[in-house]
Formats: sequence, C-alpha cells, structure tokens
Amino acid sequence: MVKRTARAILLDGEGTATPRLVLIKRTKPGREPYWITPGGGVEPDVDATVIDALHREVDEELGAKVTDVVPAFVDTVPHTTGSGQAGVKVQHFFVCRLASMDLSRRHGPEVDEPCGLYEFVRVPFTRRGIASVDIVPPALRAYLDKNIEGVLALLARDMG
Repeated sequence: MVKRTARAILLDGEGTATPRLVLIKRTKPGREPYWITPGGGVEPDVDATVIDALHREVDEELGAKVTDVVPAFVDTVPHTTGSGQAGVKVQHFFVCRLASMDLSRRHGPEVDEPCGLYEFVRVPFTRRGIASVDIVPPALRAYLDKNIEGVLALLARDMG
C-alpha cells in the first residue's frame, strides 16, 4: 500500500535578509517534541492533485494561503496503516511562500481532535536555524541543510 502526502517547505519574510521557515512543533504525550512541515495526506476522494492536497492541508492546519508552489523533494519511508497493513509513505515536499495566515481559521482533525500540542514556530532559514530544531523526517532535515541556497533559488523571480 502507498500513502501519499503533500508537505510545505513554507517560507515567510520575502524581501528580508533571512527568510523564516514555518514549522509545527509537535508534542505528544510520552514523546520528545519534534518539528514538522505543514501538510498531510492526499485524500483521493477530495483532492484532484497532490498540490490540491497541499493547499487544503495548509488551510486546515494554519488557516493559511500559499503561493509559488514548486516541487522540491520526495521522501519514501515505511508506513503501517491503522489496520496494521505494511506499505510505504511517499512524502511530496513543495517549497512555497506564505501569502497569508490566520490561525483563527484553522479547522480539521488537528483542531477538532488534537493528539498532543501543535505550536507554530518560525525559525531562520539558515543552517543554524535548521539545526536548532528536530525536523522530521531526518531526510528532509539533511536535504534542507545541504540545499538552503538551492531551495531559495526555486523561488527566484527569474524561474518564471
């Protein structure tokens, strides 16, 4: 079984010296905190495309709108369904700009039935900023650390 997700490498602070990466700090009972990018599962009955899923998830989790959505990274990890079926999760990461965010507009399962705490943080999009938090999955953290300039280049105005 293959589960697909859409996740945002969400940058805020266009025009500033150092953009900030918008993350969600997750704290679940009995676990150390970890940081994730906004996003979630593609729902075939709801989402026509993976990018549609990205927009829906960012709206649900942050009450946010994004622009300049560009594919950046794909990660495949083992995954077990709620019924115990083994498979893989294909995580599609898109770099994008934060256009607006209104946390009072949040809705969906993370709001209605939260499992632990969801805190919204912005860290400098620098190697030091990325190292300051435990971003999961580890492959994304490594990708970002090695490719800050490349990720920013994906949003360059001359990319069309």
